[in-house]
Amino acid sequence: MKTLTALFTTVALVTSAGLAQARDLGPDEALKLRDAGTIQSFEKLIAAAIAKHPGATVEDTELEHEHGRYIYQVELRDAQSQQWDLELDATTGQVLQDHRDD
Repeated sequence: MKTLTALFTTVALVTSAGLAQARDLGPDEALKLRDAGTIQSFEKLIAAAIAKHPGATVEDTELEHEHGRYIYQVELRDAQSQQWDLELDATTGQVLQDHRDD
């Protein structure tokens, strides 16, 4: 019984730790961060993403607080209909990840 309780406790701790690592931010909170200068403007972040794939169109965006930093996720579709997933540091505008979505 103690082993089973320990197992459930471990699973609960690991699961809750993972949830605490990344948190989606709503539009109101995102605008407050932008207005405070904590993150770049959304126009600048989108421009940085499109600069990696000129002519692409934005399909979706999302702002998260993950591992102590703000990450702006952008989904693009290029002229060849390829979908790209990019992650940018929302504070600096640096592209952190850029990969084709299969």
